[in-house]
Amino acid sequence: MSDIKFGTDGWRAIIADTYTLDNVKRVAEATAIWLEEREKKQVVIGYDCRFGGKMFAEASAQVFGAHQIKVLLAPKFVSTPMVSLGVVKTGSDIGVVITASHNPPSYNGFKLKSSFGGPTIPAEIAEVEALIPSKPLQRLPSLDKMREDGLLESVDLEQMYFDHVMSSFDMDLIRSSGIRLAFDAMYGAGQDILPRILPDAKLVHCEFNPSFNGQAPEPIMRNLGEISELIKTSDDIDMGLANDGDADRIGLFDSEGNFVDSHHILLLLLYYLHKYRKESGKVVVTFSVTDKMRVMAEKWGLDFEVTKIGFKYIAEIMIHEDIMVGGEESGGLAVKGHIPERDGIWIGLVVMEFMAKTGKSLRELIDMVYDEVGSFNSDRDDLHIDNETKEHVISQCRDDAYTAFGSYEIQRVESIDGYKFYLSDNSWVMIRPSGTEPVLRVYAEAPDAAEVRRILDATREAIL
Repeated sequence: MSDIKFGTDGWRAIIADTYTLDNVKRVAEATAIWLEEREKKQVVIGYDCRFGGKMFAEASAQVFGAHQIKVLLAPKFVSTPMVSLGVVKTGSDIGVVITASHNPPSYNGFKLKSSFGGPTIPAEIAEVEALIPSKPLQRLPSLDKMREDGLLESVDLEQMYFDHVMSSFDMDLIRSSGIRLAFDAMYGAGQDILPRILPDAKLVHCEFNPSFNGQAPEPIMRNLGEISELIKTSDDIDMGLANDGDADRIGLFDSEGNFVDSHHILLLLLYYLHKYRKESGKVVVTFSVTDKMRVMAEKWGLDFEVTKIGFKYIAEIMIHEDIMVGGEESGGLAVKGHIPERDGIWIGLVVMEFMAKTGKSLRELIDMVYDEVGSFNSDRDDLHIDNETKEHVISQCRDDAYTAFGSYEIQRVESIDGYKFYLSDNSWVMIRPSGTEPVLRVYAEAPDAAEVRRILDATREAIL
């Protein structure tokens, strides 16, 4: 049996390699033992559209049943936010999501969600990880036996989520605003719920396809050419929305088909919640997010904090403090008034409500943000390199070996999680290894897109 390690957001591995039924059972048993030690007795289990999701979810349910822990099991694929909300609504002790989120289709995974409705905190993940047995349980109750014994029930998490959305947004305003939406589910778990919420949306990749048509379901620009082209060639689309495989991340497009990254979305959320909804609270972002968030927060007298990469670090703060906006560069964003969980559909609806209430286009709203903090552009390169090269680059960063990237001299360095090299007051580049994939991520920010590209190219040439 292989060692199993949780990354920034759960355990993920390649199906039929390390991600096997036996290993899923081992992780489920560790979770069950952890619950038993705390006298917890109920778990919600859901799965997304990936290969074998139902099979892995049912096997997990059987392991919990063997430990006399009651399981509320989704009868069809659901999003991760649906499971997190379901844990809260049903008063359960933990949630399990069989998903690899935005990873390539060859992967699947196992996420844990706590009773507060967000990612299980790092300390508790470590406790579960330490309990993973060397071998899986061999004798498990059947699902029919669990139902007979009252240990297994079906739960309609999609309906629960739909009702929650309808009671939390001004849906009459959004639906009557005339905002025309194009939605790309990326073959993921948002493919059924978004059309229920907004029946007039133009749909892209809203079909069941466990292979995601060979494309990793990550809502970043290079993966979203089809919806971008649809918007560019149409004259009747005001906004494009895309979600990842388990619909907790967001990709956004304006009416010209231009990608709106998470840095800009976070600024829009902060602007809307504070200036229009008159909300207050702390602003929390991960290390790779634009420094413009700090500028806006401090301008308005709001507390601000930067965490390590991974939404779980934001969630841990959200359960103890009054947080208005929290988010990460990779599309995982959360706002006050919802569970402490990233939710791509929810955030899309917040932006649509902002547009509907102001009567402004997405581009006009971004211009309002620029009036506050100045214009900027950001991008990211994912460098697929071997581990030896990756470790060498990181050791060079750690040893302060880099003084410049091409003509860009380094002014100062921050190393909360990865290494952020400030090149001037308005530009920086950041280097960090992925926690879930064999990838070195290089992020950059500058006043315009051309400068960002030059910084990324210079950095790549300097480190490889």
